[in-house]
Amino acid sequence: MTVGIYYATTTGKTEDVADRLHNFISSAEAPKDVSDVDDLSEFEGLDGIICGIPTWNTGADEERSGTAWDSILEDIGELSLSGKKVAIFGLGDSSTYTENYCDAMEELHSYFTKAGAEMVGYVDKSSYTFDESKSVMGDRFCGLPLDEDSESDLTDSRLETWASQLKGEIPSLA
Repeated sequence: MTVGIYYATTTGKTEDVADRLHNFISSAEAPKDVSDVDDLSEFEGLDGIICGIPTWNTGADEERSGTAWDSILEDIGELSLSGKKVAIFGLGDSSTYTENYCDAMEELHSYFTKAGAEMVGYVDKSSYTFDESKSVMGDRFCGLPLDEDSESDLTDSRLETWASQLKGEIPSLA
């Protein structure tokens, strides 16, 4: 039973957060840059997938991350991920881009859902300050939003709390 952590990054921040998350869930495989994945069927061989994505193309309707994720989104939607649990964490800037906070998480969520994955790792939006986000579904974000620009002091505690949540939602992490 294996869980992989995958990320794409423009500035290095998403990679750093993926490494920090791995410290809290060491039973997962070491984080891997999605641009190093030669064959996406690799995802089909896992029990769980944790994805890290920044929102770089702020306000865009598609290809919001500005990273390697953008070039494989449609291919992800074609995979057979039924029975796989997928969680997403996203990086964004809630102060500067308050109307598009962590929008890219929703785009990734949409394609993994299309592939039949069971999405986990939702986070209540009440402890966040922002105006709008495509990643909000009801009262929750479709993953863990993080702000390394304006709220970096909260990242480690949010990661630790989320890691505990994921251990309850993805049995092979426990």
